[in-house]
Amino acid sequence: MAGQRTRRRIPEATVARLPEYLKILADQAEAGVDRISSDGLAELAGVNAAKVRKDLSYLGSYGTRGVGYEVAYLVYQIRRELGLDHDWPVVIVGAGNLGQALAGYGGFGERGFPVGGIVDLDPAKIDTVVGGQRVRHLDDLPAIVQSRQVAIGVIATPSASAQSAADHLVRAGVTSILNFAPVVLAVPPGVTVRKVDLAVELQILSYHEQRRATNGLRAVPADGARGATA
Repeated sequence: MAGQRTRRRIPEATVARLPEYLKILADQAEAGVDRISSDGLAELAGVNAAKVRKDLSYLGSYGTRGVGYEVAYLVYQIRRELGLDHDWPVVIVGAGNLGQALAGYGGFGERGFPVGGIVDLDPAKIDTVVGGQRVRHLDDLPAIVQSRQVAIGVIATPSASAQSAADHLVRAGVTSILNFAPVVLAVPPGVTVRKVDLAVELQILSYHEQRRATNGLRAVPADGARGATA
């Protein structure tokens, strides 16, 4: 459409770093910091300054040499790019231990992702109240999605039920899925899936622990005394 700005596509790797930048910048703003250099942000984020400058250039933000970036404006730009200038209600499929923990976590709502509903198939869980939400039957999912304008679904089911949960979410009109089940989901084009695999994260941590052991490193005790090295 004439006169309408076309959004520049940002690489997925950059998108993945933007929330980390946002958290750091919000902390800096809270601490009273008005400006930050690319070197300073890079150090806090654990990346190099050239990567920070490249990432921020996708937002149309270019720091001034010797002055840096205005923290408040960067926060505004990143929030706008991530779509955080309004709430995104989410629906949780699965009211087991994980689903209950997610529904009861107040941090989602504080960050703009209020829980709009939680559904399950287990008669023992339906009509119970979790995190202030009444658990409804899976058949009510389309009505929840439509009434709350939900675009994001969270799968907190056992692995065997995850694909069925994804199918129900897609049919209900959900276009983004956060999957906690350790399985690969088949979804149609146009549906985005992000997988949270706790086992993979633990394996990554075990790599770092193994590397420390191989290099003869030891953790520093809580009292600050350095452990012996081999």
